[in-house]
Amino acid sequence: MNIKGNAFLAIMMTALALGTAGCGSSQSDRALSGGAIGAGAGAAGSALLGGSILGGGLLGGAAGAATGAFTDEDDIDLGKPAWD
Repeated sequence: MNIKGNAFLAIMMTALALGTAGCGSSQSDRALSGGAIGAGAGAAGSALLGGSILGGGLLGGAAGAATGAFTDEDDIDLGKPAWD
């Protein structure tokens, strides 16, 4: 895969991760799941693009947690989180 293909894959993974950041019934559940999903997507995207895995994980986790915290339960409801 070339650089453009890797960038597209990383963008799509991040978009999917942020889209599912609404998991959970409370604001803290959504922030936790969004942070975990975002960290994984950020680290994977950064690894694909040859960047810092730690930096990508931190930025992705922060973006996912913020998205999850600011998402209303009625916007995206994927059921109870795994830890409940």
